[in-house]
Amino acid sequence: MAELKSRRVILKDYVEGYPTEEHMELLPAADVDEAAAAEEGSVLVKNLCLSCDPYMRPKMARPQEQWYTEAYVPGTTITGFGVAQVVRSSLPGLAAGDLVSGVTGWEDYSVIKPPFAGQLTKIRPEDGLPLSYYTGVLGMPGFTAYVGFHRICSPKAGETVFVSAASGAVGQLVGQFARLMGCYVVGSAGSKEKVDLLINKFGFHDAFNYKEEGGDLTGALKKRFPDGIDVYFENVGGKMLEAVLANMKVHGRIAVCGLISQYNLTAGEKEADVGVRNLTSLVSKRIRMQGFIEPDHKHLYPEYMAWVLPHIKEGRVVYVEDVADGLDAAPAALIGLYHGRNVGKQVVRLTAPE
Repeated sequence: MAELKSRRVILKDYVEGYPTEEHMELLPAADVDEAAAAEEGSVLVKNLCLSCDPYMRPKMARPQEQWYTEAYVPGTTITGFGVAQVVRSSLPGLAAGDLVSGVTGWEDYSVIKPPFAGQLTKIRPEDGLPLSYYTGVLGMPGFTAYVGFHRICSPKAGETVFVSAASGAVGQLVGQFARLMGCYVVGSAGSKEKVDLLINKFGFHDAFNYKEEGGDLTGALKKRFPDGIDVYFENVGGKMLEAVLANMKVHGRIAVCGLISQYNLTAGEKEADVGVRNLTSLVSKRIRMQGFIEPDHKHLYPEYMAWVLPHIKEGRVVYVEDVADGLDAAPAALIGLYHGRNVGKQVVRLTAPE
């Protein structure tokens, strides 16, 4: 059997401001350390598709502020969620040929060691869904949407729901979950194409392009929620959050999933940023605002799968992906995420399973 060789994408240096392709490098193929896969609890996998997610940007920064996952180390392989096929396993329950999802490297082949090897989820081929879905609707983004909306927001039928960054990997699902719940849901996005997608594909009751509102986000929301917002699923932060607080109802709930408008600010921009100026609304309106991350709720993942699979198979939940092909396309795909170039969940497809 020929020795396996693998290319990999590394982070060249810490990032301040917006990342560029110059911050990453695709290294030529080198021998895979197959002996490492023989260590107890380790798994050697062939990566099939990789996920590009907003949380990866703070991991590129110099570790100064506390983040919920460790920062990348310059010179080492970028890691993220992906789908892979097992080549060799020293972990009970996984065998060569099995398909898995979990944290892997941005490379052709990865040796996944504990504790991440033990966190791999075996994919059931009988589900009959695209493997890339396990980086999205059936993976971290989908589970994030479920936990954030159903558990953190505590929605009730008939309530009003607003979702920012609504066409992304998480937002498109929150809107559909809200519609299934019997809520009135509105989303914001950054282009006409995305707004059309929200209304015509995902079934949002209304949507708007925040770039076309002349800076008056408060007015844009007041127009669409004349009686106020019960639930806000927060993906953006900054001026959008300020506008939402001005339009929230008494006893409204906000689930803080992400703050993508803040991730690429330089140190100087952060110091100059006045931030959200109406936090007194939290008191006057008795708003509950809670941040969350999906790893804290992993015990609910089987519940989510049992709930969402029938919805997908029967067409009540749909999912849109933006697919880039090849490991060499991964840096540009990730960078595009922070400029809003993707339409739907950003995925990088490497190869098909054997």
